Amino acid sequence: MILIKRSVRFSLALLFVVLMGIGMVTIAAANGEQVLILEVEGPVTPAMAAYFDRAIVEAESTKASAVLIILNTPGGSVDVTLDIVQSFRNFEVPVIVYVAPNGAQAASAGSVIAAAAHAVSMAPETVVGAASPVDSSGADIEATMLRKVTEDLKATMRTLTVRRGEDAVTLAEAMIEEAKAVTASEALEAGFIDVVATDVDDLLRQLDGLTIEVNDQSITLEFSDLDQISYSMSFVERMLHALSNPLLIGILLAIGVQAILIEISSPGGWVAGFVGVLCIGLALYGLGTIPANWFGLILIAVAFVLLLLEVKTPGTGALAAVGGLTLFAGLLVLFNSPGSPSFARISIPGAVIISGMTAGFFLFIVTKALRAQQRQPTTGIEGLLGQVGPVKKELVATKDDASLYRGVVFVNGELWKASSDEAISRGEQVIVKQVVGLTLQVKKAAT
Repeated sequence: MILIKRSVRFSLALLFVVLMGIGMVTIAAANGEQVLILEVEGPVTPAMAAYFDRAIVEAESTKASAVLIILNTPGGSVDVTLDIVQSFRNFEVPVIVYVAPNGAQAASAGSVIAAAAHAVSMAPETVVGAASPVDSSGADIEATMLRKVTEDLKATMRTLTVRRGEDAVTLAEAMIEEAKAVTASEALEAGFIDVVATDVDDLLRQLDGLTIEVNDQSITLEFSDLDQISYSMSFVERMLHALSNPLLIGILLAIGVQAILIEISSPGGWVAGFVGVLCIGLALYGLGTIPANWFGLILIAVAFVLLLLEVKTPGTGALAAVGGLTLFAGLLVLFNSPGSPSFARISIPGAVIISGMTAGFFLFIVTKALRAQQRQPTTGIEGLLGQVGPVKKELVATKDDASLYRGVVFVNGELWKASSDEAISRGEQVIVKQVVGLTLQVKKAAT
């Protein structure tokens, strides 16, 4: 009994310690003793903006000390970038952008995002800048509009970097006006960034004690003994962010159109049609996140019309070959128009593979269709012609016509009345020549 009481007391004490520990962790979180760490790579997309917003809201609700974004981006949409800038500048939690790992970049729109952060750092061997604007089709913007967009972005960069001094402002404007890009050491020398750090621990150590402005209030960063909390993209954000890959968009377009054509050619189901609509919808979403020349979609549509004609009127495969070449040209026009940034371009091998596999798929269908047309029917009356089977009841002359011999044969798994112009003994093999009503006209099979 004493042992039981002691055990109960020990369990209660242990539970109390655990609850106190949980309470201390909660209090630590409430006091902001943590920093949320985000990692993002790839073009600037709406999914990236949603990810940043969600993380900053989480940081505010938990009173985190800061949000640290490890960034590696070749650039992206100006509109999405300006939304991210607005989010950074309006939230109460300090936002730190760290261009990393070694070899990473914050190019084009990424340099604007970096400038919008309350504190900026770069890893060694990283690059920031080259932010000249292009239009949504990837081409150079018409002169007057280019000047308007450029001046607007320069004004934005001046607003974001004026607190960093004249050299930082000059560099920021050159990133927009001259597409200038600089290394980590050059950005530090100009005051565009605060520190060059080898990793996250080094970054937090160097930023500890730095005074920054957050919503016109001076805040001194305190990063000693902070918990580093990894904050990942959700599955949906990750999926939508991945749709900025031109190769994936091309694959989705190819699968989607083929699935819809399958649904049209053999209606009654819904799986192929559903998959087709879903793939095309995702592809169109992806096209909306990167610069693309939409004329390429017209060429892609023409390509699939040619491929469909090849299926409907099977020939030598010429239409499929032309369709494959047209699809290849459409993919290049869609993604690789002059002026398209590197992240929005599809590789030549990738375009060749998509076009070749698509044309090959249609050629496969055509080949199967031709073989089906030439194949001996296996069902119905036509399917009985040429079938071989044994005689079950010998074929003997009839009373009405001595030249006609009748009996029973076993063909295609069934017993059939049979007639022949010769007598055939039981057990001999016969071959079906013709079907008249329910009677098979047969002859002896060659031995």
